[in-house]
Amino acid sequence: MIKLEKVTKRYSTRQGERVVLDNVNLIVNKGEKIGILGRNGAGKSTLIRLVSGAELPSSGHVYRGMKISWPLAFTGGFQGSLTGLDNLRFICRVYGANIKTAIPIVEEFSELGAYFREPVKKYSSGMRARLAFAISLAVEFDCFLIDEVVAVGDSRFHEKCNVELFEKRKDRAMIIVSHHPEHIINRCDRAAVLHQGKLHCFDDVGNAYNFYQESL
Repeated sequence: MIKLEKVTKRYSTRQGERVVLDNVNLIVNKGEKIGILGRNGAGKSTLIRLVSGAELPSSGHVYRGMKISWPLAFTGGFQGSLTGLDNLRFICRVYGANIKTAIPIVEEFSELGAYFREPVKKYSSGMRARLAFAISLAVEFDCFLIDEVVAVGDSRFHEKCNVELFEKRKDRAMIIVSHHPEHIINRCDRAAVLHQGKLHCFDDVGNAYNFYQESL
């Protein structure tokens, strides 16, 4: 189970303190697919970072009873002077994954070729995203965090990502954030709407969609 209890996140800005998340509560059970709808700037990415542990809440608590991925295709954790392979080795050590098993998975899926053994600072943004997504498949997670439905690479590679994630790992829990309702409707069991810092939860995806439309 993943549980957010009265989670608040504040940022200091030139205009003063801004509350992005205000006493947010959420429970995600094993295997559940939960969508978070919200317009651009609503705080969806902030929520994902708090769940992943990349950021800490200003107040409240995040309980993680499952092995949670980083936000898919997130590349901020790479060490640029290390090769793709060395970054993979480091991540496998952190997560206790088998490096010998992971290397062929990442090499094949990322399609980086010789660049897999070149420093990541030489990669394009698309190459970094492909590496990050491939590594997330090589490390077994109980819950995947998806910040906008994955759009890595061209349409062929994008479809390959969808098959690996939504078909081969359909038994895993997922938190999908998007401002495109069709992504949530097609993928999720239930949904919530992030509006003005508050998270409004609905057992029915259709009701969440209607509330989202009304809040626009």
